Amino acid sequence: MSAIDERLAAFRGRRVLVTGGLGFIGSALALELVRLGAEVTLCDAMLPDYGGNLFNVEPVKDRVRVNFCDVRDENSMNWLVRGMDYMFHLAGQNCHILSLTNPFPDIDMNIKGTAVVLEAVKNHAPGAVVVYSGTRGQYGRSVKLPVSEDAPTNPLGIYEVSRLAAEKIVQVYNDAHGVRGVMLRLTNVYGPRSQMKHNRFGVANWFVRQALDGEEISVFGDGKMLRDFLYIDDCVRAMLVTAATPAAHGQVFNVGHDRPVTFLELIEGIIAAAGSGTWRLTAFSKERAAQNPGDYYSDVSKIRRVAGWSPAVGLTDGLSRTVEFYREHRDRYWGG
Repeated sequence: MSAIDERLAAFRGRRVLVTGGLGFIGSALALELVRLGAEVTLCDAMLPDYGGNLFNVEPVKDRVRVNFCDVRDENSMNWLVRGMDYMFHLAGQNCHILSLTNPFPDIDMNIKGTAVVLEAVKNHAPGAVVVYSGTRGQYGRSVKLPVSEDAPTNPLGIYEVSRLAAEKIVQVYNDAHGVRGVMLRLTNVYGPRSQMKHNRFGVANWFVRQALDGEEISVFGDGKMLRDFLYIDDCVRAMLVTAATPAAHGQVFNVGHDRPVTFLELIEGIIAAAGSGTWRLTAFSKERAAQNPGDYYSDVSKIRRVAGWSPAVGLTDGLSRTVEFYREHRDRYWGG
């Protein structure tokens, strides 16, 4: 058994709450927590278009508790956090495109929602470890590549601002109130169980849908922009190992892949895995150009050093697994 596996064994018999637990990352986390022997409760408001899907937890549906509620509901959070050993906070407004026209869901869900969750933990589960998942968009445009945790944070939109503010709330409760928190900045996560009904978030997974449907994929700019794409299993493992590593508590970590690729490389990999689809270059719209941070890829040396985590799934393997899952379960994700 590896050192990481020994730490993850600590989840056996522990009580764990996952907000946004029926969504993409939350459900993948739930499946792994059940495998590790944890007692898992999932909280999800099932807001339309946000990705909540009961089929996501079909393999463990008899081994998890599901509570349909909103993290902004103080009474619900006060009740749900009681007795929890770990809490993974994933619920929130996830669409930066929406924030261009209506900033209030970001402020309400991401900032208020996080404050409600942390206040509930402080008052009713002060011994719990809270893992918060933010976004690499909190950095804005890169001033140096790869981007490390001490890089400037200059978000380009209200969505990213709200995510950064939520992270700061977790940090304050860690520093001022003793609520142990871990703050993660996730890169482009892809894989099974993501919503596939629209293209407003989850770009790599949306390209998978287009390829499986034999459609033409639009590539903005010249297609040479660099990104790091992280397979869902690697993301989940990073969340778990940082939660189970005392030295990681109170810390901010990038969670990404140390092998960046261009968008053209990503799309060509998707088309090869799917065996269908085409692509074309298209110009950025004015709005997308203003929101585009340029090249980005993560420096993951800190999480490797502190928690021993490194990404293990390469892009070719990850895309193959993703295509296989959606090909088998298309009717559960494409919608009407």
